[in-house]
Amino acid sequence: MCWALLCFMISFNLFIPELNQMMTNMGGGDLKGSTFILFGITALISRPFSGKLSDTIGRKKVMYIGIVIAFATTLFYPFVGLSGYFLLRLSHGFAAGFLPTGATALVTDLLPVKGRGVAMGIWGTFVSVGFGVGNFFSGMIMEIVGLEGLFFVAASFALLTGILIFNLKETLPKPQRFKFALLKIKFDDIFEPTVRVPAFIMFCAAISTGVIFVTSSDISEYLNIENKGWFFIFYMGSTILVRLFAGGLSDKIGRRKSLIIGLVFLVISMFLIAYATGIIQYTIGAIVYGLATGVNSPTIFAWTADLSPENRRGVGAGTVFIALEFAIIVGSLFTYPLYNNTMESAQILFLLASGFGLFAIAYLIWHIKRFASAF
Repeated sequence: MCWALLCFMISFNLFIPELNQMMTNMGGGDLKGSTFILFGITALISRPFSGKLSDTIGRKKVMYIGIVIAFATTLFYPFVGLSGYFLLRLSHGFAAGFLPTGATALVTDLLPVKGRGVAMGIWGTFVSVGFGVGNFFSGMIMEIVGLEGLFFVAASFALLTGILIFNLKETLPKPQRFKFALLKIKFDDIFEPTVRVPAFIMFCAAISTGVIFVTSSDISEYLNIENKGWFFIFYMGSTILVRLFAGGLSDKIGRRKSLIIGLVFLVISMFLIAYATGIIQYTIGAIVYGLATGVNSPTIFAWTADLSPENRRGVGAGTVFIALEFAIIVGSLFTYPLYNNTMESAQILFLLASGFGLFAIAYLIWHIKRFASAF
């Protein structure tokens, strides 16, 4: 499952550094934020469906829905104009809404109750590697095979994901046959109330993700860094190290204290990137951001696994992913009024993202004092 998600993340991220330039070439340079807003909207919409279906028809079937959509969508990118591009981003969001939800529910089924922080750290390491490798090697692969070839390579990784999970055992007891009545969604299928606190922390932390997605390739150009995926390779390296060596931190000191540490790293990274004037400071900012993600992500998902009822793990995972997608949408929306394709305007965005991190820290401190016995 870890190797499968690695391939899926490479498939999604392999062409991300080139999307801003693609939009500029198609006459949509002022609409860069829409790349992730449209993606996030359909990913968010699909989460309740994928969460419910994961808990009814099975984890693997939900994952295959995401794989098929991702594979087909990726192949069409080189052949569309601006309007078609927007439709493909909507389609790709559905893929992101299905596979990770089913995969997270399946992994949660397999994890021991003790040591979930460690296990989620290992799981998240593969996610981060896929994220970093895809972004960093994008330009190199495009130089060899061209833009069309880049998308074909990305589609191949989506196909490989399906091959890797083929022999995985379904972990949902007695999965149902699909019927259209299962697509009828109630509020209870959208929101799992037991995971509202980790979902809120995910939202505050992931605002920065939306900002980084939209601006990172541009910042490389502002700082005269040739590789548009420069940020992500250093982010990947540091997040892997912290996941490997501190994956069990939240198992030892508690989820909330661990998250406070991660959020402090997040705030520091936002300030470093905001005031970066050269490659060294920008690289340090990427490394510190990797530390933040390496602590926050496995802790949030371990906490979600702790709190989710056994029969609603898909909905619980979907709730946290909804918070993630909503945060990316909000972070991307901030770019419309605040970002005018300059480093100075990007600085405002990163300072704003740091404010959400500070608010999450304050909330967790209050939560510890208010609910001292909570994990």
